[in-house]
Amino acid sequence: MDADLSRLHVVLPVRSLSGGKARLRGSLDPEEREALNTGLLRHVLAVLADWSVQDRIHVVTLDPNAAALAQTAGAEAILQQGEGLNEALREARRHLLRARASAMLVLPIDLPLLGRDGLHRMLDAADAALAAGSGRPLVVLAPADARTGTNALLLSPPDVIEPCFGPHSLEAHIRAAAAAGATLQLVVDPAFGFDLDTPEDLQQLDPGRLRELEELGEHALWSAPPER
Repeated sequence: MDADLSRLHVVLPVRSLSGGKARLRGSLDPEEREALNTGLLRHVLAVLADWSVQDRIHVVTLDPNAAALAQTAGAEAILQQGEGLNEALREARRHLLRARASAMLVLPIDLPLLGRDGLHRMLDAADAALAAGSGRPLVVLAPADARTGTNALLLSPPDVIEPCFGPHSLEAHIRAAAAAGATLQLVVDPAFGFDLDTPEDLQQLDPGRLRELEELGEHALWSAPPER
């Protein structure tokens, strides 16, 4: 199948709002981590709502609270059945293919610098790859700053390669694209490169921006209905 960006769906994988970011335990208490994770999800959903290029936004998650937040924001929630990030993305992809999506953009939620301009640059790279490849399937990757991980992945068609997230995922995705004969494009961009994952990342992030994200998450937690 040829590449086609006309029906782009975005997938946000979220394992758990309360249990995520375990590597930040030494820097943030459980309530602070939950507020941060919730704020990050709300931030990315708001950026995507402002972008409005995609046909649909999907949040694939094991967490009913994340699913409820996604639906409140107008996204579609996919309750994950299996374990692991790659399995979550395969489940989401099956859902997208049934919905006749022609392209899939995978975004983590821990991108505090993500904005509409970064997303436009990702789409511009996909358009360039589409033109260069004369319609061949395409893979667009945004590396993490450390250049070993993948912080955004755009595929058209959605099943052109298998998701390869994990250690050295950037190299794994590049190899998979070559094996599939897909046109490959890399997007090196601060909007995607900086992810909030370790205590060192927290130290690099502007304290004001960190507080904004935490307050965004706290507001959502305060306004959430009590658990039954």
